[in-house]
Amino acid sequence: MTEPDPARGRSQGSPTRGRGERIFRGLTSGSGLLVVAAVAAIGLFLLVQAVPSLLANNANFFTSPVFDTRDAANLNFGIRDLLVVTLLSSLFALLIAMPIAMGIALFLTQYTPKRVARPFAYIIDLLAAVPSIIYGLWGIAVLAPALLPIAEWLQGNLGWFFLFAPGNLPVLTGTIFTGGVVLAVMILPIITAVTREVFSQTPRFHIEAAQALGATRWEVIRMAVLPYGRSGYIAGSMLGLGRALGETIAVLIVIRAATTPSGFSLFDGGYTFASLIASAASEFSQPLPTGAYIAAGLVLFVLTFVVNAIARVVAGGKVNG
Repeated sequence: MTEPDPARGRSQGSPTRGRGERIFRGLTSGSGLLVVAAVAAIGLFLLVQAVPSLLANNANFFTSPVFDTRDAANLNFGIRDLLVVTLLSSLFALLIAMPIAMGIALFLTQYTPKRVARPFAYIIDLLAAVPSIIYGLWGIAVLAPALLPIAEWLQGNLGWFFLFAPGNLPVLTGTIFTGGVVLAVMILPIITAVTREVFSQTPRFHIEAAQALGATRWEVIRMAVLPYGRSGYIAGSMLGLGRALGETIAVLIVIRAATTPSGFSLFDGGYTFASLIASAASEFSQPLPTGAYIAAGLVLFVLTFVVNAIARVVAGGKVNG
């Protein structure tokens, strides 16, 4: 019996493998380019549709608190209040959700036995499956009355600070404060899931090295787990912020419309970019008024890119795990 010639086998199999590699590389490269092209096409569409309305606008697009498109021949629209309400509600939600998500992730990965952690994590992940409209109904019917005493206390004791000053609504329900709490619940499972996965992948030898030095459980977390998972935690938080910035139905139900400009208070009402566009979607019949809302959508589109860019800078350009 003669032994097979390895060189001959490689020469016979090489063309097939090479062709397969080229096909697979082409498919993966095409997929990546398709995503980039789709994003670029969306941005170009928004820009082309928005420019005519921006040129016909009679108000300052960036500083005007008015968004009036009822008369196509006399457009007066600006994004000042939209930007304020969107950023205040989203950042307030992030401020609430981030420490809670970190606490849950550390509890599940560092303190809880696996047999308990798995069902607990599953229950938290289920929050992401609840439809937005359910969160909106729960927020306005259940959460808003429950938060009313807290809102009254904050306004009564901290009203000197602009965030808790009296707002542009006659009531303390249906405000940015309530909407921010609802958004915090909605983005909590996203931040928790990403943070939990990153913390669970902390190299075992990092943890064992800290324990060998006599570190306590908290010191192990502070010296090994948190430094390793910092970038992933930030990335998950920015992913949650992106969800909060674009949330529509829940915010439209919870935050009441206001007739006066925002005063940068959490007790203001108004529209976010997404909720304003959704509220007027049935009236998109004329090009110029429709373009005004598309211009607002373009700002939201750019805002998400800015948020992601900041996340990359803060996270150091990489995500551990």
